[in-house]
Amino acid sequence: MDAVVEEVDVVVIGLGPGGEDVAGRLASAGLDVVGVESRLVGGECPYFACIPTKMMVRAADALGEARRVPELAGQATVRPDWTPVAKRIRDEATTDWNDEVAVRRFEDTGGRLVRGVGRISAPGEVTVDGQVFRASRGIVLNPGTDPVVPPIDGLAESPYWTNRNAVPATSAPESLLVLGGGPVGLEFTQVFARFGTAVTVLEMHPRLLSVAEPEASEVVTEALRADGVRIRTGCAVDRVKYDDQFQVHLDSGEVLTAERLLVATGRGTDLRALGVAAVGLDDQARSIPVDGRMRAADGVWAIGDITGRGAFTHTSVYQSRIAAADILGQGSEVADYRAMPSVIFTDPEVATVGLTESRARKQEIAVRTATTQISASTRGWIHKIDNEGIIKLVADAERGVLVGATVVAPAGGEIIGALAVAVHAEVPVQRLREMIFAYPTFHRAIEATLDGLDA
Repeated sequence: MDAVVEEVDVVVIGLGPGGEDVAGRLASAGLDVVGVESRLVGGECPYFACIPTKMMVRAADALGEARRVPELAGQATVRPDWTPVAKRIRDEATTDWNDEVAVRRFEDTGGRLVRGVGRISAPGEVTVDGQVFRASRGIVLNPGTDPVVPPIDGLAESPYWTNRNAVPATSAPESLLVLGGGPVGLEFTQVFARFGTAVTVLEMHPRLLSVAEPEASEVVTEALRADGVRIRTGCAVDRVKYDDQFQVHLDSGEVLTAERLLVATGRGTDLRALGVAAVGLDDQARSIPVDGRMRAADGVWAIGDITGRGAFTHTSVYQSRIAAADILGQGSEVADYRAMPSVIFTDPEVATVGLTESRARKQEIAVRTATTQISASTRGWIHKIDNEGIIKLVADAERGVLVGATVVAPAGGEIIGALAVAVHAEVPVQRLREMIFAYPTFHRAIEATLDGLDA
């Protein structure tokens, strides 16, 4: 029996933050929109990533700050308890991993939710578990990503964790091995370490946060060690065994054991399963190239992690606005990623915008840099304890503008805002030097760093 084909205007595959946003915009504009989601409407961010993990971070930072009381304000006794953290994540962030509110929010725009796995089965056509939709205006791809599990002998057969297992945890493990020294791995590392877990990080690169500025990596590494974290860099895992506990065999011959093993070695999307070859796209690639208006192929737009522009909610939602306007024939905005910000919510926070020094040099920019220690600023001196951090600026000396910046500091994610504006608007460095910076603030260290660009 032939499948029934339903005619619609737009099909959006994946209702993560960007997918839900673009689908809602199009439905609100009067289009017949079908949103396809196989998991929870809202995507990874509200249920297993951004929101619940930052609740974890908030709790862990409270413990960290309480332990600073003896040097600043008297005496304090700290007894970590994971129970209120787990309860807050379950009740406030995820509603026990129920997406009813998100579904209602989407449907209130006029969109229609179809549960299942969506696949492009032909140009302009999406099949969802045997149901076929023909999209006259277009298809939008926002499938998000899944944790990538490296092909380590014995790992797949073990009860390892990814972020999807760590977030719903009802207790902090006694010991934890973390595979991967990137943003996800390090946020979980510090959280659990502050709740009393014995944590060891295993990173194959020579340093943690391998794509960040080396100065940032150095500060974070020392901060984690101060929290009791053991760090192994430049190492590879040969095999994993599990028998009531994990045994991780390193290439050096060393064997590490722990109650839990968290895999945080990256994320990816199965483009073949998504059926992108049906519209002429490479289904063996890691990402889908798009133009400035998110067009991936004739009648196909792609947004979010799948575009390779950073696995950030803010990227996906930014792209969704541009894609929706283009589909509606209302848009002239073209994506501009020069001032893409990101924040790693360790303590201190690591915030970046634009290019690192090494990336700028690879682009053959006439690089000039300057770095200021947060501890050397008045606010850093006042802060006293755990005031390690930096502001590093990367300038194009020929054009006299900033092309990148890194802030490692308490509230670094807030400080980066001013620098993001500077990079985005290409404010001349001389104009930035003429600003008035509030005293005494952490962001006032930007002023000293700007002065250092001429040193």
